[in-house]
Parts: sequence; C-alpha cells; structure tokens
Amino acid sequence: MNYYLALLGLILLLLLLYALFALWRRWRRRRLWRRLEKTPLSEAMRRHLETIPHYHLLPPEMKEAIQPKMLYFVQDKEFRGIGITITDEIRTVIAFYACLLVLKIPDECFGILRTILIYPSEIVTKQVEEAGGIHREEETILEGQSSGDTVVIVWHDARHQALHPGHQNVILHELAHVLDFEDGAADGTPPLPLSRYSSWSSVLYRRYRALREKSQTNRDWGSYRLLGEYAATNEAEFFAVATELFFTRPRSMRRHFRDLYDEFKSFYRLDTADLFGELEHSKEP
Repeated sequence: MNYYLALLGLILLLLLLYALFALWRRWRRRRLWRRLEKTPLSEAMRRHLETIPHYHLLPPEMKEAIQPKMLYFVQDKEFRGIGITITDEIRTVIAFYACLLVLKIPDECFGILRTILIYPSEIVTKQVEEAGGIHREEETILEGQSSGDTVVIVWHDARHQALHPGHQNVILHELAHVLDFEDGAADGTPPLPLSRYSSWSSVLYRRYRALREKSQTNRDWGSYRLLGEYAATNEAEFFAVATELFFTRPRSMRRHFRDLYDEFKSFYRLDTADLFGELEHSKEP
C-alpha cells in the first residue's frame, strides 16, 4: 500500500512540476511578446523584407502586424547553420513565411518548434525500401524536412522560391507540417475549432482520395495535376502541398478546387487569391 501511495505521490508531483513549467513558459512568452510588440525591426531585417514579393502585396495593416510576430519567431526559435553562417537575410525570409502562415491565427507562433536547421544546398539521403522481402536502397534529395520540434531548410532553394515566387515554397511546406503536428499527429488535420472538423475532414479526405486514385492509375490527371503526385504520398503531405498552393497559386486553387480553397481560407483566415493572386505566372496548371 505504501508503495502505491508513494508512486501516486510521485506522479502527482511530476504533473505539478510539468504544469508549473508550462505556466512559466507561457509567462515567459507573453512577456517576450509584450516587449517585442513595441520593438521596430532592425534596418537589416527591414531591407531584406522589402525584397520579398509576398510582403509587398500585403496591405499596410498586415505589414505592421507581421513584424512583431517575426521578431518573436526569431527570438523564440534557434537558427542553426550546418555548413552555412546564419545571416539577417536567412532569419528574415524564414520568419516572414512562417509568420505569414499564422498572421491571422491568434496566439499561434509554432509553440512546439524549437530548432531550424539551415543547410546551404540540397541534402542527399539514403532510404531503404522493402518490397516482397527485397531491400532496395535509393538516394533521395531533400529540400526540407520537419519532425515537429525541428525543421530542416535548404537555403539555396528557400531563398530562390521566396524572391522568385513560383509553385513551390519549402518554408511554407515545412512550417505547415509543424502546424499539423501541433495536435500530436501528422495526419493532415491541424488543430481546428470543433465546428470545423467535419467539413475539413470531408473535403480534404475526398480530394486526397481522388488525387491518390489519379496517381495510382497515372492517367486523366485533369485539375489534380495542380496538386501534383507528391501530395498523394499521405494526408500530411497533402496538407503541406495544398498550403503551398494556397499561398503560391491561390487563384488556380480557387478556380479548380473551390471547396479546398474555402477550407484553407477559413483555417488561415486569409483570402490569398485576393492578396497574392497576381504573383501567379500562368492561368492553368
């Protein structure tokens, strides 16, 4: 009996310590946020921010709102270069796209994310696949990767995609994965209001299954070519690729997948087709 009481006491103590630690972190973050709300961007950060086409298209009130979020992101996350020196440009570009995702989501700034690893160029990794008892090793080129608390970004690709917007944006993609992880599962469904889960699940599952069917039969892709084959990998990748599309080719997404666009518009609370539609280089996928 004493053993069980002692064990219960230890569990309660650990829970109390965890609760106190969580409260301390929350207090620390609120204190940091209050300080940064009135802190202007450095001249170097402002100069690099002005080079980003997405930033130029934001209305003045959004430009003002995103800046303290960027400062908070830079202060709260560890930027670590692997074979590259972390510069103001790297911090500014990554912080801008990260904070663009959560610009309209209250109290959201990637709380589970701790470290951003920056590589100068593409990463070649080896993956072992098994089929029918046969092991096969293949080399894979990575532009980025996310594990929830850590994100890997290849700067060569990230910089080009930021300054010359096209179909892809590795920063948006990997930070979307972080949002997806925040409820504890990488399943393509980030934390949502209870009233939104049914509609979100219905639309995304239907579109994902249709894309999977297109990728497996490899014919008659139609509008689904806009999403691409990689989005059919799993639900988590579908969400990340669709997030890229929502910010990089929003008018095409709205034209071909209005139901999907509306779900992302509701989640991110941004009408990106109106904000960024002119960045698209072509009208059709």
